[in-house]
Amino acid sequence: MYVGDTQVKIHTRSEGSPAPARSSERRSEGAARLLEPRVLESLLLNIDASLRVHSRPQLFGWVQGLLQNLLPHELLLCAAREDRALTYQVDCFASPWIDSDRIRALFQQDIDLVAGLVRRWIEGEFRPTVWAVRGADAPARGEFAAELHGIGADSLMVHGTYDSLGKPASLFVLGASAGDLGAEQGFLLELMVPFLHLAWMRSQLPDLLTVREKEILRWIHLGKSNFEIGTILGISPLTVKNHVQKILRKLNVRNRTQAVGRALALRFLDP
Repeated sequence: MYVGDTQVKIHTRSEGSPAPARSSERRSEGAARLLEPRVLESLLLNIDASLRVHSRPQLFGWVQGLLQNLLPHELLLCAAREDRALTYQVDCFASPWIDSDRIRALFQQDIDLVAGLVRRWIEGEFRPTVWAVRGADAPARGEFAAELHGIGADSLMVHGTYDSLGKPASLFVLGASAGDLGAEQGFLLELMVPFLHLAWMRSQLPDLLTVREKEILRWIHLGKSNFEIGTILGISPLTVKNHVQKILRKLNVRNRTQAVGRALALRFLDP
């Protein structure tokens, strides 16, 4: 089955068929899990919807709509690691009645909390992990824990992405009631996080690049040199070069080829 341009192969089990046996190893458990038809349909709809996200309003509509049907939650925290150690750029998506700005600020300021979540995720072999908000082993403390408890988010599920060196690149935290987060939700989050990560990155690009920078990036994608781009746009090659340097910095890449690769990965250059 295809979602967009991506072929997705996931087994389903018919109603009444026995569930697969549980494995003692978490990695085998996730790989062997079979999805019921209704869950599979929701998963594919969410993957398709994620590929259509190109702005923050679209991202908010998706995570508060279709994604809620697949993974019910009270809030979603998205954190991307910055160049400085232990610092993260953070977004919070939640219902309008929840003070998402306050929760985002409390999370971002609590360096020990973020470091603890990352450490436990790494210790769990980069698999989705769940913790109760309250209790001796709770990762959250103080005001942040009180805010979560106040909105009914009694459990946290954490998963993310990591770079080629095994360092966390992004972290996604679901806050939900205890009964909404379990093994199946962890497996579904593991499937969805790559799409969630790219959708979130894409949603930031409209504000990240100027109209002129986007235009130049498209011409770079078509193989044009600085001189050729300058001739097409009626500006000097030096001005084009300055724009290219800004594009590289904003996309956190080293050269033009990597810039195009990053843009393609984010589906930023899609027609």
